[in-house]
Amino acid sequence: MKTLFIVIVGLALAFAGWYVSTEVHLAFQESLASQGIPLDLGKTVSMIGMFLILFPVLNMFYFKPLGDAIHGRTTELERTFAEATEMRAEMAQLKSDYEKRIVQTEAEARESIQATIREAQSLRDQLRSDAVKQAEELKKTAIAEIEQEKQKIMGDLRLHVVNLTLQATERLVGESMDDAKSRRLVEEFIDKVEATA
Repeated sequence: MKTLFIVIVGLALAFAGWYVSTEVHLAFQESLASQGIPLDLGKTVSMIGMFLILFPVLNMFYFKPLGDAIHGRTTELERTFAEATEMRAEMAQLKSDYEKRIVQTEAEARESIQATIREAQSLRDQLRSDAVKQAEELKKTAIAEIEQEKQKIMGDLRLHVVNLTLQATERLVGESMDDAKSRRLVEEFIDKVEATA
């Protein structure tokens, strides 16, 4: 409505100016023209009317679409900035969560490694203790077997010495010395020799 009013006023001024310019001759215009100042009041009024007509047209076909485009672009930029801000906040939250998970994972891995090391040390100590016990048992068994073998060899050697002694005595005396008494005497003699050795 306001635009229509401005256009009507513009048309009225344009026609009025055209009429004044073509039909009305003012004295001060002729005076100014004689002084070298060509002022045409009708053309000036007509140009003002044309501007009043042209302004709504420019506003309708240029300024308003341009303003709408600028407003739309501004709205789009604001929405984009808002989305960027929201994404930045989400990224910061994700980064914080990721760092927390890394710290937690490192702590769990460290605890797991420490537990494995403790378990390995315990197993090593147990194996070492078992090995020491087994070595001690093998040592005792070996000493017992050696002692047993030694006693057996000493018994055989003692019997052999007794037999040799009795055989030598029989050859010297010419009589049989293989009776229990002679054998006991020889054994007692060997015991005394071993006791004094």
